[in-house]
Amino acid sequence: MSTILVTGGTGNLGALVVARLRGRGHEVRSLSRSSAEYPVDLRDGSGLDAAMAGAEVVVHCASSPRGGDDAAARHLIGAARRAGTVTNIVYISIVGVDVVPFGYYRTKLRVERMLEESGLGFTVLRTTQFHDLVAQVTAAAAKLPLVPLPKGVRVQPIAVEEVADRLAELAVPAPAGRVADMGGPEVRTLQEWARAYLAATGSSRRVVTLPLAGKAYAAFRRGGNLAPAQAVGRTTFGEFLARRK
Repeated sequence: MSTILVTGGTGNLGALVVARLRGRGHEVRSLSRSSAEYPVDLRDGSGLDAAMAGAEVVVHCASSPRGGDDAAARHLIGAARRAGTVTNIVYISIVGVDVVPFGYYRTKLRVERMLEESGLGFTVLRTTQFHDLVAQVTAAAAKLPLVPLPKGVRVQPIAVEEVADRLAELAVPAPAGRVADMGGPEVRTLQEWARAYLAATGSSRRVVTLPLAGKAYAAFRRGGNLAPAQAVGRTTFGEFLARRK
């Protein structure tokens, strides 16, 4: 069995990955700033060398839309080089990071490039948005009397549990490079998903569409965030909503 380090190990995705890997008998080090055993701050790299010692595989789930992912990756790669034992860094990315000029996507793409150029073994998995994100976006918009959402944007949500299953499969000493993307089972407009969420939560809020401007919005409207040919997800958004009740 391997010694595996999971960044973002207490997060929505990372916690599931940690549980799956431990269930398979691996020694798993779950990293976070509040961890009693492996306190690590990826923003400045503190604690990484101690946590990385002897690790063979790193599953990099930690991410922040507020920025700093490229700096975190730089610290992670440096620590992996110094450890000398890491043979595979598994990174979770997003479908469309190379075609949608959205700030957060561009940062994810930079991290992919950093791994490719690091000289270390790596595996990159891109997925479509999680069901949870669609629910969060809708819930935030529903705080207003009307629910405003960008017009013409389609989404292909996937279950975070299925992504965790795949990351656990990829968390092996042998790197696989860029692997096949994962997409959810259904493509619908964001408005359709929002109406389903509102109905499931008993809300009578009315959804309204707003045309936006900019290259990122145009790329989303073109479907740059979709992977219809890789619709391997099984759990539908309706099933996700039913489980939340």
